[in-house]
Amino acid sequence: MERVRKPEWLKISIGANERYTETKRIVESHCLHTICSSGRCPNMGECWGRGTATFMIGGNICTRSCKFCNTQTGRPLPLDPQEPTHVAESVRLMKLSHAVVTSVDRDDLPDLGADHWAQTIREIRRLNPETTIEVLIPDFQGRRELVEQVIEARPDIISHNMETVRRISPLVRSAARYDTSLEVIRQIAASGITAKSGIMVGLGETPAEVEELMDDLRAAGCQIMTIGQYLQPSHRHYPVAEYVTPEQFKRYEETGLAKGFTQVESGPLVRSSYHAEKSLRYLKK
Repeated sequence: MERVRKPEWLKISIGANERYTETKRIVESHCLHTICSSGRCPNMGECWGRGTATFMIGGNICTRSCKFCNTQTGRPLPLDPQEPTHVAESVRLMKLSHAVVTSVDRDDLPDLGADHWAQTIREIRRLNPETTIEVLIPDFQGRRELVEQVIEARPDIISHNMETVRRISPLVRSAARYDTSLEVIRQIAASGITAKSGIMVGLGETPAEVEELMDDLRAAGCQIMTIGQYLQPSHRHYPVAEYVTPEQFKRYEETGLAKGFTQVESGPLVRSSYHAEKSLRYLKK
């Protein structure tokens, strides 16, 4: 299959400033993992330069092997019981007004990591009472009682990514199911916490399929949506079918807002937590 050439609008420079260097120092000195580096995020220079980072808990080895993801897969190490405190201390040192946390999948654990998640949220809240907390959670295999543990820790926003449209989902997601993910979002929204989800485009989906996914998310109660360009991490990963134009991303944003989302971040370099702090104005009171 012939590779699609990367267009000019995806070429950025990774600049570094003092804030970037300080963010890097805090992350490394606390032995933390970030999805910024493990996911090879194109916005790392910008976000770290603003003093924001998305923490990745549960270690840096995932039990799943999705064809779009750059995170290492295999048999994870035992959970670090100090990790919740380390993350909370780093949030304090970075003086974050909005903290974002995600995790690898831990299908090897009896509770799939739910208690570790809840501990991390509570510890961030304890050390940073003024900081709003956004979490990007796995599907916990659709086990409602585990999703409920995260809900009961009361973060401000709970996100769970659909990743792609219904037709392509089984082609690129190793274990997650489209309808399971929708049910997770439905449960979050029903709890009164702001529900958020993100997808990648450029995997071969059509605009009509993206609109269908938007309708599914709105029916589940999702309020915030992110849409970004899929970038193939390596030749072993799923190939890019197309580079979606900035104009089409703008159309997706307008369509999403018209369908009732309170916030739609849509652009070639948008990722789940990119400009996440902008969501604060949309939080349910």
